[in-house]
Amino acid sequence: MVQTLVFRVYDVDTHFQDLEVKMLKLDEQQFLGEATCALSEIVTKSNKSFTLDLVHKEESAGSNRPQHFGQITVCADECISSKTTTELIMRCLNLECRDLFSRIDPFLVISKTVESGVRIPICKTEVLRNDLSPTWKPVFLNIQQVGSKESPLIIECLNFNSNGKHELAGKVQKSLAELEKLHSIGEGEHLFLPTTEMNDHQNKVVKSQLFVDKFSESVQHTFLDYLAGGCELNFMVAIDFTASNGNPRLPDSLHYIDPTGRPNAYQKAILEVGEVLQFYDADKRFPSWGFGARPIDGPVSHCFNLNGSSNYCEVEGIQGIMMAYTSALFNVSLAGPTIFGHVISTAALVASQSLANNQQKYFVLLIITDGVITDLQETKDALVNASDLPLSILIVGVGGADFKEMEILDADKGERLEGSSGRVATRDIVQFVPFRDVQSGEISAVQSLLAELPTQFLTYMRTRDINPNTTREDCT
Repeated sequence: MVQTLVFRVYDVDTHFQDLEVKMLKLDEQQFLGEATCALSEIVTKSNKSFTLDLVHKEESAGSNRPQHFGQITVCADECISSKTTTELIMRCLNLECRDLFSRIDPFLVISKTVESGVRIPICKTEVLRNDLSPTWKPVFLNIQQVGSKESPLIIECLNFNSNGKHELAGKVQKSLAELEKLHSIGEGEHLFLPTTEMNDHQNKVVKSQLFVDKFSESVQHTFLDYLAGGCELNFMVAIDFTASNGNPRLPDSLHYIDPTGRPNAYQKAILEVGEVLQFYDADKRFPSWGFGARPIDGPVSHCFNLNGSSNYCEVEGIQGIMMAYTSALFNVSLAGPTIFGHVISTAALVASQSLANNQQKYFVLLIITDGVITDLQETKDALVNASDLPLSILIVGVGGADFKEMEILDADKGERLEGSSGRVATRDIVQFVPFRDVQSGEISAVQSLLAELPTQFLTYMRTRDINPNTTREDCT
């Protein structure tokens, strides 16, 4: 989500200057002005410095000319502790099946709790099939994700279900410091299940245990190091225009443009993801495509430029995507079938050209679709080929279709995608989320879609020994 910062500047009277800041009564001090920006606007600057105009919102509200009251320069500095990465290898012992004929496909989700009480997933393992005593591949956490080494983490062991309703096998609450202690003494921690009895506030301890087989710390380049060196995240979008979406002129269509201005599911996905990623793209010119429609006087196209041009695919800003999308609805005929291979290959070509030009860029393709794809193997082939490129793909499923095949593309069960030639993907580059879960309030679209993006980005950079470019002079 976009993190908005507000800076308010006050002139503190001399006889208050020795007082602690938290003891000051700001309404008794002279207000000089305020400035607002997104955190992304600061950290994406090469020197992590951003200058803003101070304004008085109340006084400029009734005037078309905002009044400026000086400037404030904000500098960001990344703590060295945030560059400390912890590698964990975890295993469970004696996981329990709920009944005799069931099986368990376990995976771990590690979450932190923020001040509001909301639990935010920060890491998850692969899914291991039918394993009562699983050992997962290493996971990597840094202090920036966790908060501090003493911050409590919730580690849940879940039984994978293809419908997304994963069953809790047990959980523990431990900080990194406590996990390090478990590793040093070689002991396990019993999992527990929250009780369902209204009058019983005790957790039910189960026989299953969590062990930490490896705990090591190292200092590595972070996401912000690459941003400071000028690396960009380039946002791209591809929109499903197949007939299964329904007639755009009718209110029951997924493409219906509400005259009241309420966005449809496609517009919501573009806005929520685009508004986060746009800050990491310097020119904010976004390649945008449609697929599954018949342009005027033409055959069905599985990758056409959303802006209607035959020469270029870019549009200006997030609003440019929204305008091109709305215009396309009235200039193409919805058709089908649902095919991903063409748009993925086109996005991969953009990423490969950047790589050939030795540009330090990473590309993020958002695909929004309402249906099950008909070119599963061709899509797998395209994803396997793209796994060697600086590219991640976010897929949003809208409507009520069965999206089981999307789970296959996501590869969260630990099995790398395999192409028709037998070649295996070098890494997982896909993240999928059904938008109906988002609309029901179960999850945040942005958090779910972007959860794996920093890890995918850093995995690409580190496995290829790509270091951040030399940064310019720091803010002084």
